[in-house]
Amino acid sequence: MANQNEHSTPSRKLRGFAALNPERQKEIARQGGIAAHVKGTAHQFTSEEAKAAGRKGGLAKGSKNEGPIPYVLVEEVDAT
Repeated sequence: MANQNEHSTPSRKLRGFAALNPERQKEIARQGGIAAHVKGTAHQFTSEEAKAAGRKGGLAKGSKNEGPIPYVLVEEVDAT
């Protein structure tokens, strides 16, 4: 049977988290997220962080073919 990474010559056995089936991985990750929120260490994005991440993602998506997608920040537009 072909390994997930077909470019590697020796077949490698998955270990640890990667060896679990996807449903079990999802359940463990969900429990970790809940625990982080209960503990108070989970990161929650502010609206400013979310906006910055969206801009960054849009730039990265366009960079594959024709370079970054030009955009203008609303704060930089002169209203006069």
